[in-house]
Amino acid sequence: MIPDFRESFNNTFDPAAYQACIDDINSNYRQSLIFRLSETPLFLSDKLSKRLIEAAHDVIAVLQEKDFNERVKNAIPKGLKVAGEDDHPTFLQVDFAICKDENGEFIPQLIELQGFPSLYCFQHFLDGKLRQYFPIPEDMTPFYSGLDRESYKKLLGGVLTGDSDPENVVLLEIEPEKQKTRIDFYLTEEYFGIKSVCVTEVIHRGNKLFYKDKGREIPIERFYHRFIFDELVRKNLNISFRFDDEDLDIKWVGHPNWFFKVSKYTLPLINSKYCPPCYFLNELDEYPSDLENYVLKPLFSFAGLGVEIDVTREMLDKIEDRSNYLLQHKIEYIPFIKTKDIDSKAEVRMMFIWDDKPMLVNNLLRVSKGKMMGVDFNQQQTWVGSSLAYHHGEK
Repeated sequence: MIPDFRESFNNTFDPAAYQACIDDINSNYRQSLIFRLSETPLFLSDKLSKRLIEAAHDVIAVLQEKDFNERVKNAIPKGLKVAGEDDHPTFLQVDFAICKDENGEFIPQLIELQGFPSLYCFQHFLDGKLRQYFPIPEDMTPFYSGLDRESYKKLLGGVLTGDSDPENVVLLEIEPEKQKTRIDFYLTEEYFGIKSVCVTEVIHRGNKLFYKDKGREIPIERFYHRFIFDELVRKNLNISFRFDDEDLDIKWVGHPNWFFKVSKYTLPLINSKYCPPCYFLNELDEYPSDLENYVLKPLFSFAGLGVEIDVTREMLDKIEDRSNYLLQHKIEYIPFIKTKDIDSKAEVRMMFIWDDKPMLVNNLLRVSKGKMMGVDFNQQQTWVGSSLAYHHGEK
């Protein structure tokens, strides 16, 4: 995006340094860098950076409207509502593809949003590692809202622990040691002293919950929620407590209900030049005449599962549970990151923390050369994977 930075980075790129960076991370964090790290970050121009910030806030404005909760009241599937919902999500992710507008200028286009945590610790950690192994300009940052490495970490730690001792806060997952994002869990413990606990290991006694550590039973006051809730149902796990129990003395940090409320379900509610047209399938009286320009998405899926990019009338007619599907206008990712062979496409996740108000704090970059962003579409490719988007910060 900044030609001078890109040319300099590419010309000085050292594959040995890239591998040393990966080996360094893996050797210190239990070989847990399971997802692919891209060979390059993204250096955003000031203009595109400003557009990304504006686009992200366009989306968040919808969540702040007074009737938002009423409009998404049916988003939570039957039987999955969790007690103790707070007034707003704690964590928000807004994913944008980098495209071009009718004037040939780069523009973000909304792909998806989530009321769910992302790699908040790893993205902070990654900034340090990239600076250690690569020539990242000192005046560029992945952070927003005036935050730097220290203030970002302080903000995140405060939101996670609140007034509790860190040992009374647990990162709640399903088999955390097996998750692809487990490096973020290890860093959460290293940064803040918050241990990862499998949901099946939580002990229920009265209205209190506990976990065991080195033979001790430790009371749990706060859950840092990190599991995909419908996965819990699919696996039919044995859990000691009921999620709909109003009497449980527990605070959810990132309440599970927001995973469903702030999701694909929200897309049709957003009216912005940064959001392509999107419709609930069951609310369409007739299909768009240009179906070839739409993608079909199930409302409740993860990591791109069930997405159909070649949509036909016949395909739509066969769908029985039409209220659980969206039609979203396709966007065209632009290959624009210069690499050693073909150019790469990019998607930028704008990461928010909502304490007293939503605050844009960090980002996550995904780079691809395949038809879609997922790993399965980028087999045997280089200069693809996950990284950071750097920008010049507030002026």
